[in-house]
Amino acid sequence: MADLHLTSPANPRLKSLAALRRRRGREESGRTLVEGYEELSLALDAGVLPESLYYCPEFMLDPATQIRVVDEVRARGVDTVQVSRAAFEKVAYREGPDGFLAVVPAVTRTCADLELGASALVVLCQGVEKPGNLGAMLRTADAAGADAVVAADPVTDWGNPNLVRASKGTVFSVPVASDSTEDTLAWLEAHGIALVATTPDTDLLHTDVDYTGPVAIAVGAEKYGLTDEVLERATHRVRIPMAGKANSLNVATSAAIVIYEAVRQRGLAGASSH
Repeated sequence: MADLHLTSPANPRLKSLAALRRRRGREESGRTLVEGYEELSLALDAGVLPESLYYCPEFMLDPATQIRVVDEVRARGVDTVQVSRAAFEKVAYREGPDGFLAVVPAVTRTCADLELGASALVVLCQGVEKPGNLGAMLRTADAAGADAVVAADPVTDWGNPNLVRASKGTVFSVPVASDSTEDTLAWLEAHGIALVATTPDTDLLHTDVDYTGPVAIAVGAEKYGLTDEVLERATHRVRIPMAGKANSLNVATSAAIVIYEAVRQRGLAGASSH
């Protein structure tokens, strides 16, 4: 059966995609958007099956090769729709689109849905606001082989298209969950996972803690850091040494530094545990 071919930017089917750019639309529908060939390929490799795929060969960087993804998902029963250049420019949400936009099921997990090994490495992000920072932390978690990333009291959702883009699609390859701070802390305690909280208000350096057992590395909101609730329940509070004038690092950078100290201690560089 030939693909539907849409040419008008005003087509109701294309206009409905705009609703998925808003959190309310994603939550009500249980769907989100994945834009980009690389991001879509990673999602497919992680077992995600799109509900529909919109594509524009004129934007593809390597049409002869990349069109195979369209054939692959079509063969699996996915609704594939070819879109004109003008129409795709209207529905694309990133600059320099490469001709791929898919509707996929949203990621909706709580901590209770996560399955962890005996020496789990968890990244805990409390109240982090910027999708770009969450996406960057997901890329680090993926590279480091972290077992899960948990958003406690999240300000944004895992389906935010800008987060999906910033994560390069690793939001689908790393187990992620959202929960309240209290439920997250209770879950960590129930599983015997030590909590290492990052804060400038401590003398303990991040390199002076043992990360070789089950551990969660916690970072807080960009402006305020971790709440007292997390700091008081932490097994260790650690800081990253800084010699400059600024009193804080970007939250994604801070997370990466501590995560890779854990990787160094565990001897897992280049390995993945998920």
